[in-house]
Amino acid sequence: MSMEKKGILLAGGTGSRFFPVTKAVNKHFLAIYNKPMFFYPLSILMIGGIKKIQIVSDDESLLKFDKILSQMDLDVEFSFQSQNEPVGIADGLLKSEKFLGKSDFALILGDNFYFGQSLSAQIKQLMKKKNCIVTTKNNNPENFGVVKYDGDKIIDIVEKPKQFISNVIVTGLYTYENKCIEIAKNLKPSGRGELEISDLNSYLIKNDMLETLDLGRGTVWFDAGTPDDLIRASEFVKLIQERSGFEIANLNEINNEFIKKK
Repeated sequence: MSMEKKGILLAGGTGSRFFPVTKAVNKHFLAIYNKPMFFYPLSILMIGGIKKIQIVSDDESLLKFDKILSQMDLDVEFSFQSQNEPVGIADGLLKSEKFLGKSDFALILGDNFYFGQSLSAQIKQLMKKKNCIVTTKNNNPENFGVVKYDGDKIIDIVEKPKQFISNVIVTGLYTYENKCIEIAKNLKPSGRGELEISDLNSYLIKNDMLETLDLGRGTVWFDAGTPDDLIRASEFVKLIQERSGFEIANLNEINNEFIKKK
């Protein structure tokens, strides 16, 4: 039996697209409809049965994450890690080295939203994989990291390509083997001064170590990182909840179904 995966929720960054409100509050506390944004990605890790989750953010925000989560009765062990400068996703991974120990892990970005009929089955499948990125089709691939294929084989990920490559983009949910920490230590900062997760993924691709899991047509993905996207995600959640009678990202319900049982 391999060790259970741990989870990392990355909730740092400056939230510049939401200024000036993000001068006062981290964007991950802004509401997608009736819940804080970060409940949605957190629910994904919990659906994956992950019981040890580290939140990476700035010191001030970590106190607030703790305040919110400590009032909920979840069977999840939370830890909190400072990242006071937005210096990249891979940096958040490196800062989590102590927390991870020898465990493999799943990593999710704090503004990512997933919803679908077969989502819990997809996440279960994802948690069995060593190094895997979650992809989806998108009509504006030029705004994202785009997957380049040769037949079925992934050969590259191109960040915000100027020319059309494919309409398959990388979302903000990944699983990695523990040895990726060592690989990340050798990354060089990019042009914008960040340790890029795409550089880690490129290394894995070159060494034939990266798989993709495509969400397919039944699953919806949003990146709620802009005001427009936040509104879209909120409208989507409101509509689904009103029509279906089910609540999205109800952490207590997810806790009972996916964490307690284990």
